[in-house]
Amino acid sequence: MNNNQTLRLNSIFCILIVLLITSCDSSQRKLPIYGERTPVESTGDGNQTDTVYHTIPDFTFLNQDSIALTQAFFDGKIYVTNFFFTHCPSICPTMQRNLLKAYEKYQDNDKVLFLSHSIDFKYDHPSVLKDYANKLGVNDDRWQFVTGTKADIYGISEDYMVYTKEDPNAPGGYDHQGYLVIIDPDRRIRGAYDGTNDEQVAKLLEDIDVLIEEYQ
Repeated sequence: MNNNQTLRLNSIFCILIVLLITSCDSSQRKLPIYGERTPVESTGDGNQTDTVYHTIPDFTFLNQDSIALTQAFFDGKIYVTNFFFTHCPSICPTMQRNLLKAYEKYQDNDKVLFLSHSIDFKYDHPSVLKDYANKLGVNDDRWQFVTGTKADIYGISEDYMVYTKEDPNAPGGYDHQGYLVIIDPDRRIRGAYDGTNDEQVAKLLEDIDVLIEEYQ
C-alpha cells in the first residue's frame, strides 16, 4: 500500500468517526428548557441545590365543542400551542396551515396534542371555532381550539411568553406573535418557532421527535 492509499484510508476512517460521533450526539440531543428558573436547596442532609423551572399553570378554557378544557387534558402529553383569531388577515392563515402539517404528521401518535388560543374573546365563540376547525380539516380532539375571558387568554399568553394585545390599529384589531410553542409533559417550555417560516416549522417537527425520544 503506497502513501497516497494510506492517507486516503486514514481520511475515510476519520470521516466515519466524525459521522459516528455526530450520530450519537444527535440521538442524545435534548431540547433546552425556557423561562425563569429558581434554585431551591434540597431538604436532604447535603448541600445540593435543585432547580425549579417555569411551568404553565392550571387553566380552564371553553373549547370548540363548548366543553371546559383544563390542563388535565394535556397531562403526560407533549403539546404545541399558539395564539390566533379566526378572521385574522395577516399571519394566522399561514401559521395555522403550518401547524396543520404537525397535526397530520402525528395523527397516529396520541402523545402529541395541539392547542390554539383565540385572542378574539368578542367574536370567536365555540361555534365559530368549531366551524374554523372543520374548514381547517381537524376532525378529532387532538387539536383543541379555545376561547376565554380577555384576562385569562392574555394572561396565559404571558406564561407561554408569547406577545398578544388588543390593538385597533393592528390588522383585524389584534396584535400577536406567530410562535408555535412546544410544551413538555412536565409543563415546561421546550421551544418556540416562527409559524410563518418554513425552515422554523421544519425545525419544530424535528424537535418534537427529539422530545418524544426524551420521554419514551
